Amino acid sequence: MKKTDLQLGMNRNISRRDLLEAAGIAGLAAMLPSVALATSLEPSLSSTSDGAAYPPTETGLRGSQPGSFEVAHALRDGGVFNDAKLLSESYDLVVVGSGISGLAAAHYYRELHGDDARILILENHDDFGGHARRNEFHQAGNMRLSMGGTHNMEAWKFSQVANRLVQALGIDLAKVRSQREFEYGETARNGSAIWFDKETYGVDRLVTNYTLEWWRPGTSIDCIDEFPLSAAARNELKRLFSLRTNVFPDKSETEVYEILSSISYPDFLKQYAGMSDEAIQIFDTSQHGAWGVQLRALSASEGIYYSGLPGINIIGREHEDEGRSYSVAMYPDGNASVARLLVHNLIPDVAPGTNANNIALAQFDYGKLDDESGLVRLRLEATVVNAKNVDDGVSVTYVKQGEQLRVQAKHCVMACYHSIIPYLCPTMPDAQKEAQRYQVKIPLVLTNVLLKSSKALDKLGVDGIKCPGRMLRSLFMFKGINSGGYSHPMADDGPVPFIFWGSLEPPEEAITAHEQFRGSRRKMLDLSFEDYEREVRTVLDALLGPAGFDVRKDVLAITVNRWAHGYSYEYMELWDDDYPQGQAPHEIARQPFGNITVANADAGAEAYTHVAIDQAYRAVNELG
Repeated sequence: MKKTDLQLGMNRNISRRDLLEAAGIAGLAAMLPSVALATSLEPSLSSTSDGAAYPPTETGLRGSQPGSFEVAHALRDGGVFNDAKLLSESYDLVVVGSGISGLAAAHYYRELHGDDARILILENHDDFGGHARRNEFHQAGNMRLSMGGTHNMEAWKFSQVANRLVQALGIDLAKVRSQREFEYGETARNGSAIWFDKETYGVDRLVTNYTLEWWRPGTSIDCIDEFPLSAAARNELKRLFSLRTNVFPDKSETEVYEILSSISYPDFLKQYAGMSDEAIQIFDTSQHGAWGVQLRALSASEGIYYSGLPGINIIGREHEDEGRSYSVAMYPDGNASVARLLVHNLIPDVAPGTNANNIALAQFDYGKLDDESGLVRLRLEATVVNAKNVDDGVSVTYVKQGEQLRVQAKHCVMACYHSIIPYLCPTMPDAQKEAQRYQVKIPLVLTNVLLKSSKALDKLGVDGIKCPGRMLRSLFMFKGINSGGYSHPMADDGPVPFIFWGSLEPPEEAITAHEQFRGSRRKMLDLSFEDYEREVRTVLDALLGPAGFDVRKDVLAITVNRWAHGYSYEYMELWDDDYPQGQAPHEIARQPFGNITVANADAGAEAYTHVAIDQAYRAVNELG
């Protein structure tokens, strides 16, 4: 029997809930009140000169939260914004979007045009950084930090451009890597576990030493015996991992790749490994935090070679590496620290004395972001609705607190996601707008739950858990990131952020990647904060309750970072053509348009921070 909301502790006042949703804000597209969603046990800290809320401490529903997207949706649905007031402000550059790419664009523009260049950065959310968002908790004494979106820096992939930027910000990537105890699930201190929930599998069962993802020959598969599946499904899984054969004995390597890249991963397992849906579903949501799709949209090649899924042993090959290593550089708030260093570089008064060695502890004065005396200004809760070329530069119209406003600039960098640009720049060439629409973003949710203690997880001997039957598959404890002046060692069993991460399962009829992304997005936006909270509490109660966790008392705060337009679209073998150089959608989408250029990771068709930086550099240099 399901527990009631009262039994799950949802009656406790850790949240004022989502008052905007209760008021039906979706119908108030042109009237956007500036509302801070304060949902913590304690009042939000405020270090702003104007007394405003301090966004990193806000809990509840964040990211694509009510108030951040209604104007954009009104524009998408045919809304007209032609009554803008022209401000007396004038700029050299207007940047649309304050993610890492937008902030890097402002940095590069100053390098190219001098520190006296006047720059305005417009952001529709109440915080900067895009998906590089910081979650800051003060509900348990010592501050606890966690990431609200973008995780880390894949330093080994950095271009010279990206390396020069992090060096200019004072970031020592080797030092940051050395200050990381935290490891993702498969390589965590206690290894990975998998949890089967009663609602889906008929029993609540935690299986530790889960080894089936990123599996290598010689690794135990004994965990399969504990799975609450039929004997036939368990035997199918055992056979899949035990076989040493080649189902393509007469095929060349090129021919094998052609087969694997043209068949879905589930169909490959059914056709060549004789597996059933019951056995395959264990992995079905495994790519929600990466590709963002159910496996039916993933090719066998992408599943086996790039995603750590089983099957390489039945095509007569082995993985070249000894095991999975992911030596990323991480700050305790993810790449929010990179965004914060960029903002400090542009607007030093926001946090005097800040540097890469103390950035995690710095408290920013948000009241200084849009100081009228500053050469660089960052204006939050300002949704751009139009950018057009004019005789002397660019005219940019935005909506802030229900008022339509317009500014003039010499140049504009669109550092927002591509699929919104056709609405903002309707006079762009049709081919360019079509290419921008093609790049449908991957929706993601990253929910931080501040637990009173890690003792229940320690008792169970788990750090990371896979939940194949639940809303979000990947769960992990987040501590052991000791960079930027912050310290939260793995040995500390006190309050700890616990992350629920992934995408939402799309409708069954959604087959292609684009269909799945759109279906997941609709589902994500339809859910209220209470829906996410109920899911979190239900899982924690059943998973950790046997180890002494009290879901009514041991949940201190919940922050749901909902990103309806999350990761950049990366081309997939089943759905995308092999485009000639220069003719891929992202290459057409990013073409300069008069005094307007296009940045963002979308412009590189890869969901990485260094790609966002590289594209900002290109976009600024295209302005001349």
